[in-house]
Amino acid sequence: MNPASADITPATRIGSMSFTQETLPQSNLLPFSSDQFENWGDSAMVDNSPRTDTSTDVDTDDRNERFDKGKVIIVAPSDSSDRSKEKAGDQKALRRLAQNREAARKSRLRKKAYVQQLENSRLKLTQIEQELQRARQQGIFISSSGDQSHSTGGNGALTFDMEYARWLEEHNRQINELRAAVNAHASDPELRVIVDGVAAHFDEIFRLKGVAAKADVFHMLSGMWKTPAERCFLWLGGFRSSELLKLLADQLEPLTEQQLVGICNLQQSSQQAEDALSQGMEALQQSLAETLAGSLGPSGSSGNVANYMGQMAMAMGKLGTLEDFLRQADKLRQQTLQQMHRILTTRQSARALLAINDYFSRLRALSSLWLARPRE
Repeated sequence: MNPASADITPATRIGSMSFTQETLPQSNLLPFSSDQFENWGDSAMVDNSPRTDTSTDVDTDDRNERFDKGKVIIVAPSDSSDRSKEKAGDQKALRRLAQNREAARKSRLRKKAYVQQLENSRLKLTQIEQELQRARQQGIFISSSGDQSHSTGGNGALTFDMEYARWLEEHNRQINELRAAVNAHASDPELRVIVDGVAAHFDEIFRLKGVAAKADVFHMLSGMWKTPAERCFLWLGGFRSSELLKLLADQLEPLTEQQLVGICNLQQSSQQAEDALSQGMEALQQSLAETLAGSLGPSGSSGNVANYMGQMAMAMGKLGTLEDFLRQADKLRQQTLQQMHRILTTRQSARALLAINDYFSRLRALSSLWLARPRE
């Protein structure tokens, strides 16, 4: 071997090309198998074939690789911006949805309040229509033409009718409470509290009638605030105490001898007071008729104007006593109820109040049935 070729590795021929293999440090060598080496040679032969431009392909690939890397570098911040915009859009959409939900909730609340207001208005209108209908049936005239005399009387009567309706509603509630206590066999102290409450509620209606009589005494005396069947048994704007005691006598048995005497005496005294008031009313009506007739001339027309005015003034003065008769009649009714409670025991008083209520309730029911009867 030539010493000059000691550093030169044997040449290897692959195809028509010769390659000189230099001896490299061992640490830089990669383990290639013979197969891999032959394959690498084959690929080199293909690249050097006339149909393939190796240098052009390599440059193109290198440029493409650099371009692709540049694209990645350029696209990366674009993707981050898109994600930021997407997040911002999502937040706006969420805020918009929250605003829509809040607006829908407020709209539902406004709609609910509006419907409730309409319902309240409808109920109030219905109540007013019922009151006006009742006023028309009872002949109450409320003037809207400026006539204050009609307007004052009508408003006073209508006000009392409304107060009486509220009183009756509360009275029915107390009676139901009393009936439940009696059926449940409540103790006497508990029953006494309810009985005293009902008695005090009767005092309230007498007070309301006294105030209403100052505004329209004719309305109170005629009993137009009661049902037609109740008006059939009306006496001076209310019930006859003596007749009511007769009805209760059979409902309160058994009574002791002392209680029987007390009820009989109360009935007689009530009857006497009623007769006296009835005679006074008859005398007033007769005197009033004579006073009005005294101002008539022979032809039935008004005579002297001064005489006419004097007679009418006298008639007005006598009409003023009607309020006194009504007040005395209500005072008699109130005292009769109070005396009855003193005579009877607590449970007997409870039974008496229930019987009185049932009697007047049946009269009201009879009026409703009569008004609703079929007509030919």
